[in-house]
Amino acid sequence: MSIPRTEHEAAGLSMREAVLPPRVQRLRQKLRRKAKEQKRFRFYSLYDKIIDKETLTEAYRQVRANDGAPGVDGVTLTRIDEVIGEERFVEELHNELKARQYKASPVRREYIPKANGKVRPLGIPVIKDRVVQAAVVLVIEPIFEADFEECSYGFRPGRSAHQALEQIAAALKAGKTEVYDADLEGYFDSIPHDKLMKCVRMRVVDGAVLGLIKQWLKAPVVEEIREEGKQDRKPRYKVTRNNKGTPQGGVASPLLANIYLHWFDRVFHSEQGPAKWAKATLIRYADDLVILGRKITPRLESFVSEKIEQWLGLKINRDKTRIYEVKASENGLDFLGYNFSLALAAHGPKRRYWRVAPSKKSVQREIAQLRTMISNRQQHIPVTELIERLNLHLRGWKNYYGKWHCGAAMKRVNWQVENRLRKHLRRRSQRPWRIPKGSTLMAQLHKFGLVRL
Repeated sequence: MSIPRTEHEAAGLSMREAVLPPRVQRLRQKLRRKAKEQKRFRFYSLYDKIIDKETLTEAYRQVRANDGAPGVDGVTLTRIDEVIGEERFVEELHNELKARQYKASPVRREYIPKANGKVRPLGIPVIKDRVVQAAVVLVIEPIFEADFEECSYGFRPGRSAHQALEQIAAALKAGKTEVYDADLEGYFDSIPHDKLMKCVRMRVVDGAVLGLIKQWLKAPVVEEIREEGKQDRKPRYKVTRNNKGTPQGGVASPLLANIYLHWFDRVFHSEQGPAKWAKATLIRYADDLVILGRKITPRLESFVSEKIEQWLGLKINRDKTRIYEVKASENGLDFLGYNFSLALAAHGPKRRYWRVAPSKKSVQREIAQLRTMISNRQQHIPVTELIERLNLHLRGWKNYYGKWHCGAAMKRVNWQVENRLRKHLRRRSQRPWRIPKGSTLMAQLHKFGLVRL
């Protein structure tokens, strides 16, 4: 299950790296090379590189490409582009940072629904803060990338979820079929600030840069208090300050989260770690991690618990954390939306193989999403426009889930789309829509432009 590599990846560059301005790209390569060659070197002069206009311009363009909602000040990217302009925005931000007058604004708290019915807190910084965070990431990311272990795949340039899944499949094929499937409870909201800053100072000792990171970590969180039946009243807000956590939604948060858990990766692969004495394999995507081995011993379980809870000060959710044998499990192993299970080959001699397919939960979520996209509330949208939206969504779903053993899931999704579109077309007119004589539903939907998975 090899993943094709582009010319840039083969040359050690991610696709994002390849499109950076040459000057910024050379700076990142220089910092990465220095960090690789001198593992104990601490970088003490980075602030001038962060506030450089070319770095800030690239940071602004990255933030603009990601779009996103406005922060507490209500300023949108559209307003900046139309009223202020990129050049003036960067110039003013550069001068503010150069004069050391920059202050981080409060973070707007919103909640997004999770698949299990709960909500995930999201912190939305103002655009100015997002740009400065992106500039800091551009400069310090290659330094820490030089240290990160191979087992880490989440939010890293040139790395992907598919590569993490590929490594799980390789471990299972190698006979490492017992799994320690860990769940870290509220990881992004529970990282201790003092310990995180110590991890950053292992490589970066520029006081001005550390000051920026501290500001973002300590920024107040503003949350609107919503009361049922009182929509006409003036909105009320709750302001909180935290001594731990890095808000999900911040541009720098994924890198800071990786910097902190890197130390677990490192001790796991040390001479005293389970990678040596238990021959165990760790695969981590941000705070999602699994450990695979021939046997998950109490010693290994104790090691993980001690390092994560006592050493890093995090909490393992015991209700969701499981140790089990994948071969003997009816449900197999779910990770990053995929399911790994031992299946019987449909044809030929009776043999078993490791089936890697979209998980049941992933397919159920997709069906629920399609139900929303093709519902009674969408009757006012022209069919061709609705199908364009569907095509965009389905292509994205296929890009992620259309690998390995995906045929059954794709057929189920196709059936849902076609069946719901047929009902949708019938509802649009007083006369029930019928398939023209001599044609088929698939042919008619193809005429409307629907792309089939």
